[in-house]
Amino acid sequence: MSTRLVAFEKVGISFDDRVLLDSIDMVINEGEIVTLIGPNGSGKSTLIRTLLGLQVATRGQVVRHKKLRIGYMPQKLHIDPTLPLTVKHFLALVRGVDKSEIRPTLEKLGIAYLIESQVHVLSGGETQRVLLARALLNHPNLLVLDEPVQGVDVNGQVELYNLIEGIRDELNCGVLMVSHDLHLVMAKTDTVVCINQHVCCSGTPQHVTGHPAYQALFGVPGADESIAIYAHQHDHVHDDHGDVLSNDDGSHSHCNHH
Repeated sequence: MSTRLVAFEKVGISFDDRVLLDSIDMVINEGEIVTLIGPNGSGKSTLIRTLLGLQVATRGQVVRHKKLRIGYMPQKLHIDPTLPLTVKHFLALVRGVDKSEIRPTLEKLGIAYLIESQVHVLSGGETQRVLLARALLNHPNLLVLDEPVQGVDVNGQVELYNLIEGIRDELNCGVLMVSHDLHLVMAKTDTVVCINQHVCCSGTPQHVTGHPAYQALFGVPGADESIAIYAHQHDHVHDDHGDVLSNDDGSHSHCNHH
């Protein structure tokens, strides 16, 4: 049975009378790719900040595995273009990094040729891979990727999602991806959690895209031919509603409607 890395248990966050998150339940297991989706202002960023320990829940709790190590990839990189900073020096700034690991990590991501390049001249796809390299240098068992394909063209997005899937397979790490883009990310995820302050629905991509709460937010799949759902194979079974049934304890994924 997979190791549970993080569990959100009825997590709520409010400021004055404004509710940012309401009773969030979410689990991320080792070896699992979880994609967090939701409209702008739905609380995705707040949830990530809470996971990273930058935001304290006002209700409920976040339970972290005692050996949890997070590699975080932010949406964007803000560096003064007048600052001379090579990729090698940028990655050497990672706390506790073994500098001998920088080149092998870049090679794994197919960008070793960028090691002496100035960070501010990188393309969108190159920047995202450098940020992914920085996250990997932390030797994480959980990768948290906030809009990992931001500023990357469609071909580059496919390559990046394939790369993330390959890293998951190699390291058996958990992956939490935040995404607005549904057409490609659904093909590379095991579990989708759709939030709009609360969890609207969660489960397999096939199950979530058929759920009324998802369709109310994003429309009906098929209306947009760019949404591709990938039928992945795992050692679990589904019930009549498409929910995942565990072979170990009989628990299943779920949908909550508020």
